[in-house]
Amino acid sequence: MVVMDKKGSRSFMDDINLPQPDTDDLRGRQSVRATFKLSPRAIEALSIVAVHLGIKQKSLFDHLIEDVQTLNTIAQELEADQFRTMDRVQKTFVISRRTLVCLDEISRESRAPRDALVEYSIQRLLPVIMREREKHRKRKKLRDDINLHMEEGLKLLEKSKSLLGEDDPVTARLEAAMNYYETARASIEHFVEKGDIIEGF
Repeated sequence: MVVMDKKGSRSFMDDINLPQPDTDDLRGRQSVRATFKLSPRAIEALSIVAVHLGIKQKSLFDHLIEDVQTLNTIAQELEADQFRTMDRVQKTFVISRRTLVCLDEISRESRAPRDALVEYSIQRLLPVIMREREKHRKRKKLRDDINLHMEEGLKLLEKSKSLLGEDDPVTARLEAAMNYYETARASIEHFVEKGDIIEGF
């Protein structure tokens, strides 16, 4: 492979033997839109996990559906008649082309409804939500302890200013520590508030 730099001369890449990207693999990563009819609970579960764990819905969706072995197991075990009685709504997602092809193939081969495969794949997230909800409750308790600790630290800072003066090295270092602590506390507060969504699920 010859790679030219801006001046038209040879690049260091000329001497490196690297594998070339596969065209089909690159196409498989293209984003496409797909519409499914799912239960509101499944749609909410996907959204909550994406927000709470900071994962893009597309990445989460791809991760769930590209697990071919699990998808085949779902296809073998699901009861289509029971699925059809669910209250469901249409929802369009952005997913990778590869994920959509995988889903269509398994749906066709197993004769399982495509929407059902997606529904029960997403329901695999429910135990994750339950674990995260319990952790969130613990975070909130710890957040309260952090706030109390912050208050005690501020009182100590005021005491240092009163006893030693604002220009004293000990006071200055303590104030710097409290400023850092406040930044961390505010960040924790924001994270906890953002995570409150999981408690209502």
